[in-house]
Amino acid sequence: MTDATTRLGLGAQISVMFAIGGLFISVLLGGMTLLLTRQQLLDTREDAAAAMAVSNATRLSNQLTPDSSIEDLPTIVDSLTRIEGGQRIIRLADDWLLAPELDRADLPELLVARLADRHSGQMLARVRGEPRFVVGIPLAAFDADYYTISDLSEVERTLDDLRFVLLGTGAVTTILAALLGSWASRRTLRPLRRVREAAEAIAGGRLDTRLGAQADPDLDRLSDSFNEMAEALEGRIQRDARFASDVSHELRSPLTTLMAGVGVLESRRGELSERSQTALDLLVADLERFNRLVNDLLEISGFDAGMAALDLAEVDIARFLEATARGTGRVPLRLPDDSSSIVIVADKRRLARVMSNLLDNAERYGGGATAMALEHDESLRIIVEDEGAGVPVREREAIFERFSRGSAGGRRTDDGGTGLGLSLVVEDLRLHGGRVWVEDRPDGRPGARFVLELPLPREGS
Repeated sequence: MTDATTRLGLGAQISVMFAIGGLFISVLLGGMTLLLTRQQLLDTREDAAAAMAVSNATRLSNQLTPDSSIEDLPTIVDSLTRIEGGQRIIRLADDWLLAPELDRADLPELLVARLADRHSGQMLARVRGEPRFVVGIPLAAFDADYYTISDLSEVERTLDDLRFVLLGTGAVTTILAALLGSWASRRTLRPLRRVREAAEAIAGGRLDTRLGAQADPDLDRLSDSFNEMAEALEGRIQRDARFASDVSHELRSPLTTLMAGVGVLESRRGELSERSQTALDLLVADLERFNRLVNDLLEISGFDAGMAALDLAEVDIARFLEATARGTGRVPLRLPDDSSSIVIVADKRRLARVMSNLLDNAERYGGGATAMALEHDESLRIIVEDEGAGVPVREREAIFERFSRGSAGGRRTDDGGTGLGLSLVVEDLRLHGGRVWVEDRPDGRPGARFVLELPLPREGS
C-alpha cells in the first residue's frame, strides 16, 4: 500500500479497496467477456466462410475443363454462392481474375506461398487497412487457386461497441463498489466512532460517559473494556480531586490563623526592626500567594471532580467590559458600534475571573495590558493585548497548562503568581463552550494578543 493510501483514514481506505476490487472484477469479467465474444464471433464467421469457400471451390473445379480460359471464369463465378461482404480472387495458370478494388498484392504472401505448395490455408489479415479473413484452396485437377476474402469490419465494430459498453459498465461498477465501500465503512466504523465520541466526552470532562451494549459479541467486549477503563479513570481523577480538595480545605484553617497572626504583626509594624520588617513583608507576600494558590486549587479540584457548574444569567457584554476597563484604571477599550445590543448568557462571576486572570497575567509578564477589544460575527471574541516580550510559538499551548509559565517559569519566586491562572481561564471558558488562544499582535508590534471566544445565542433561542 502506498504512502498516499496509508495517509487516508480507515473509512476512506475501505472505500478505496472496495473501488479497487470492483475495478479489478470489472476488468477481469470485461476482458473475459470481450475475449470469449471475439472468439465466438470470429469462429462463427470463419467456419461459415471456410465452408462456403470449400463448396465454391468444389463447384468451380467441377465446371472447369482443360480448355477453360480466364475469359470463361466470370460466367462460372456468377453461378457460385456468395456471402455478404465476401470477394473472390481466382488464379488460372498465369492469369488472375481479380475482385473489385482488390489486387493480387492484397493477398497474404504466406497464404500464396502455401497454395503454391498445393496446400489449402486460411488466415486473418488486414487488407487495405481493414480486417479480413482470407481462405485459399488449390484446385487439384487444374493449375488454379481459389481465394475468398471475407470482410470482418462488422465484427470489429461489434467488438468496439462491446468494449465501450464494458468500459461504461466497469466505471459504473467501480463507482457502485466505492459507494458500497463507503456504506460498509460507515456501518463498520460506527462502533469506533462511538468510542471516539465517548473518549472525546471524557477528555472534555464528562467522566460519567459510558458506551452502551453493541450488536456484536466482539464489540461488546470492546465496549466493556472501554467502560472499565473509563470507570477506573473516573475513580482515579475523583480520588485525586478529593485529595487536592481535602488538602486545600485542611490548609485553609492554619492559613487563616497565619494570616490573622501576620495581621497582628502588621498592626505593630512600627515596633519592629528594619530587618524584621523586611522579613514581615516577605511573609505577607508569600502568605497572599499561598492563599491564592489554595483558592485556585479548590477551584481546580472542583473542575476535576466534575462538580463545577454555571450560574447563568444574561450579561450585557459591553457594560461588563466597560466596568472591567474602569477597574484597571488605564486600559483603553475598543467596542464595535453595535456593542450595546450584544447580550450573552454566562456565569458573570467566572467571566470576571477570566478577565481578572488575563489582566493579571498581562501585568506580571507583559508589562500590563495596553488594550482591550470586542469583536463578533458568528461568535464573540474578547481581546486583551500587551506590549511585553510576547509568547514564543512553541509555548502557546503549554502556557495554558497547570503550573506552567513558559519562559517566565524562572520567576516563580518573585512574580507572585500561582501558575494556575491561565488553566482556570481554559476551564471556565470550556464550561461556557468557548476557548482561548494567544497569538501575535496584528499590528506587528511586540507583545501578546490573548483571544477569548464565546458562542453567541442563536436567533430565536
